[in-house]
Amino acid sequence: MTADLTYPEVGGTRLDVLPAGYRAISHRVSVGHGLARFHAASGDLLRWQVQRRAGVRVQPEDAVCETGTEVLLAVGFGPLRVHAPCRVVWTVAEERRVGFAYGTLKGHPESGEESFVVDCDAADDVWFTIRAFSRPARWYSRLGAPAARLVQTAITARYLRSLNQPQDVDMS
Repeated sequence: MTADLTYPEVGGTRLDVLPAGYRAISHRVSVGHGLARFHAASGDLLRWQVQRRAGVRVQPEDAVCETGTEVLLAVGFGPLRVHAPCRVVWTVAEERRVGFAYGTLKGHPESGEESFVVDCDAADDVWFTIRAFSRPARWYSRLGAPAARLVQTAITARYLRSLNQPQDVDMS
């Protein structure tokens, strides 16, 4: 299952400490309160709405969030679109915790993994957590590393806001 992934630390976003040698991020934001909100946010997460609402194209459109699913993510406009092939490398489906992580495949501008988890704590507060580790994998991402970091930061901020958008918004 790790064939074609561009990094050896598969599952690294599940660890308390992200793998060394990468740019690492970990962000957690509140997305509401109550089990109904948890279920709505979880459903959106598993239908790739986090990515779509952030302006990222997800192909195939009917991709399911299960281990082994491969998707092609795309950011940009027209000929300036950057394509990023990924594979879902782990999922979690618990009573009060739902999520997945995808890892980068050959052709992705970065090498690493990103996880997206929605959980509902004992006080019924609903949280959205994004954890990732990455480093440049292509010549243009190495050359443009400062710009690539700005783009990653902007997209992560959009991801974090995505579950607070109305449920009928789809930017794909």
